Amino acid sequence: MERKDVEKLVQKVQQQRDELVLKMHLAKAEAKEEWANAEKKWEHLKAKTPGLARESGDSLKDLGAAVKLVGDEILHSYERIKKILAK
Repeated sequence: MERKDVEKLVQKVQQQRDELVLKMHLAKAEAKEEWANAEKKWEHLKAKTPGLARESGDSLKDLGAAVKLVGDEILHSYERIKKILAK
């Protein structure tokens, strides 16, 4: 390889490296933000589930629906985090 070719290769490697460093940093921040949101929902879900045993009738249906909604949101957040980390 000629010096010129080596310099081009090194520049290309440097550019790719810089792009990946930025993407990893952004993905890390995105995953952390998604995790923080999921954790808030998780705490809310944990707080609501003990109340299921005390409720009955329509109240139980409403609370159960709310718990399902929050649980589904958490699961979707976890899937998004997995996708972010798999990039």
